Amino acid sequence: MRAPARPIPVALLGATGSVGQRFVQLLDGHPWFRLTRLAASERSAGRRYADAVRWSRPEPIPSALAELVLSPADELGPEALVFSALDASVAGELESAHAASGALVVTNARNHRMDAGVPLLVPEVNPDQLELLTPCRGGIVANPNCSTIGLALALAPLERAFGVRRVMVTTMQALSGAGLDGLRDHVVEDNLIPLIAGEEAKLESEAAKILGTLEGGIVRPASLSVSATCVRVPVSDGHTLSVSVELDRPVELGELRAAWESFVAPDDVRELPTAPERPVVLLDEPDAPQPRLHRDLGGGMTASVGRVRPCPLFDWKFVTLSHNTLRGAAGGALLAAELAVARGYLAAP
Repeated sequence: MRAPARPIPVALLGATGSVGQRFVQLLDGHPWFRLTRLAASERSAGRRYADAVRWSRPEPIPSALAELVLSPADELGPEALVFSALDASVAGELESAHAASGALVVTNARNHRMDAGVPLLVPEVNPDQLELLTPCRGGIVANPNCSTIGLALALAPLERAFGVRRVMVTTMQALSGAGLDGLRDHVVEDNLIPLIAGEEAKLESEAAKILGTLEGGIVRPASLSVSATCVRVPVSDGHTLSVSVELDRPVELGELRAAWESFVAPDDVRELPTAPERPVVLLDEPDAPQPRLHRDLGGGMTASVGRVRPCPLFDWKFVTLSHNTLRGAAGGALLAAELAVARGYLAAP
């Protein structure tokens, strides 16, 4: 692992939103990165961060960052590393402009995820996709959809050991995934919303790219098909997925368990500051995983799997859970950036 000799200055685009606030929290005191510039929309630019943000985290705003004056998101700065928590409605062109200026942009937005030259990165699963980039020349690294990350972590051990043909998944997604201006609690009190616009298409396309192979400088998607239904439920944090899988060959329960239990990240990924000790944990309790009990495993970076049982339509079915604003958003992007630095894709400050 190649750790930086001194903290790397980084910029954060979209600093006032829900995911942006998670980035601020996680970057405060980070051993490799120092948050030196916060950027937001034109209506917030020029204001102190503490005055512009509707802070929703339980911990206070880091004092050093509260006084930073927000810059416009389209202002190109000197930072070689830029995190983006921008809304997809504005993210695409702004991220491309920062990348064209020589910055490595690690984004949580959907805009560039399926671009041929952009790694769709889950570091424990597909670190080789970083080879799509040219070291020290800037570019974009995309964090997958917040539900796709949990699905990919649960499927990766099975894909490697047995091959996966078909997947049927129903997601039960937390309120925090709707953002600060999303659903209010009263909308889903005694209720659920069986539609999250655009979400199902992301799960159905992104998993194949993540689990694909890098050949000749392009990602060849894995030959699996995914059918998804996405539901918003009255849970604060943590996306729960009910998954049925058809594998390439018959598999016994013991083999299935062994695949999950033996799944580890590459050596250099395990040593990264944000990496959990185990990317996937198999739970034996009959009613696990549950968001309130298990979303914070591994500091919110571990996906949990439970309720493994035969499926009468496919081969096996199970439930998986991951923290949507940590593993599925800011934490996943931070881990991706750490890997890019460790593997020499960022110019030294």
